[in-house]
Amino acid sequence: MVQEASRLHPRGALWEVRPHAPAPALVDSASSLALSAATGLVPRVLLAALILVAGALIARWVGRAVAAALIETGRIDATVRPALAAVARYGVLILAFVAALSQLGVQTASLLAALGAAGLAIALALQGTLANVAAGVMLLWLRPFRVGDYIEVVGTNPFAGTVKEIGLFACQLETYDGLFVFAPNSAIWTLPLRNHSRSAGRLVSFNVALAAGADLAQARAALLAAIGGQSGVLTTPPPEVFVAGLNEGAAVATCSLWTAANEVGAVQRAMLEAAQRALEAKGLRPIQLMRTVPADADPSRLL
Repeated sequence: MVQEASRLHPRGALWEVRPHAPAPALVDSASSLALSAATGLVPRVLLAALILVAGALIARWVGRAVAAALIETGRIDATVRPALAAVARYGVLILAFVAALSQLGVQTASLLAALGAAGLAIALALQGTLANVAAGVMLLWLRPFRVGDYIEVVGTNPFAGTVKEIGLFACQLETYDGLFVFAPNSAIWTLPLRNHSRSAGRLVSFNVALAAGADLAQARAALLAAIGGQSGVLTTPPPEVFVAGLNEGAAVATCSLWTAANEVGAVQRAMLEAAQRALEAKGLRPIQLMRTVPADADPSRLL
């Protein structure tokens, strides 16, 4: 039994000293409080984890469904389909993350303030990554190229290839020899770019050195016939054959023609052989045939 003690207050009043609670009672109270908190918190944690897992699965399904729906409609350009599917997927993930935090008792207003502060810190830490996102948005908005175009990025380390996908962070290209190129959007946006597929036509030009004394009118007619018989050559603007110079009495004829952008590789490779056969059929053996456009450094000549 706990004995009570009393003494006189300085003013004469009786000051009562109450007994202290026994230590086992405090331990039991703390244990009960911890058990109660754990009982209420564990289900919330499990439910939050379940929401995150379900959100990840649903986000993947939504991304694929949006991509399939955009393909079926046929009204959305193939260039923006991957970006729209990615936006839908990330949107579902953000909603799942917010719902999971709500289950843990996090207030939405406090969450938004925390996300704002965290977003600022992340933006400062990941400036390069966010630059890729900004560049991707600008590429999708201005559309200097589309999926299927053959582009060439000119810089210290140039690269070229057919565009397979334009994403929020990077573009995927395939080179003429089948290599995969993963190019960050900022590397494309900040450098000069050549689109070999955007224009309706491409110029192909080659020089033919004729022997001294060759009949220029006959040679010109033979070259025009060879050009006109080649598939992929455009009639507008019309092909031209003219004498560009003389070399020790031998005429150098320049042949200029336009072809469709997707036919430039095949036409410029077949044209020299066709010109040689046409001239030899007329008894005009050429001394030299040399392509001048596209140049040897132009990657589209290998397409």
